[in-house]
Amino acid sequence: MHLTHMDLPFLLGTAVTVNRTRAKALGYLMYFVNGEFFAFVYYAVFLVIGISGWWLGALFGLLHGLFAGTALVGVLLPLIHPRIGSPLTGAPDVALLEPPGFLMLNYGPSTPVITVLAHIGYGAIVGGFAHLGA
Repeated sequence: MHLTHMDLPFLLGTAVTVNRTRAKALGYLMYFVNGEFFAFVYYAVFLVIGISGWWLGALFGLLHGLFAGTALVGVLLPLIHPRIGSPLTGAPDVALLEPPGFLMLNYGPSTPVITVLAHIGYGAIVGGFAHLGA
């Protein structure tokens, strides 16, 4: 059984360039910067609520992953991404990427599972390190 999934850094990179190789490189850079930004956001929330830990980070990651897979990538990103097709894309228009669809299922059946699990792992790591620093 072959499971396919979307390369999310590539998805980000194609927002700024049509060159597929450059899109990969820029996408990974954007993904890294976003990861750093969200780690600081998670940490700020931990400081405000006065509690942290891997389990709370994992919960934040679950919420983050569900939001990213539904509202962010599924609804908002196609509205602003210049290379994602939409129901409004006509025959003469060429889209570099297919619209993500509900839970990004158009990018493969494993995409929602991998996305949510990766976000849970990310949150657990950030929460664990935040707890160690407390």
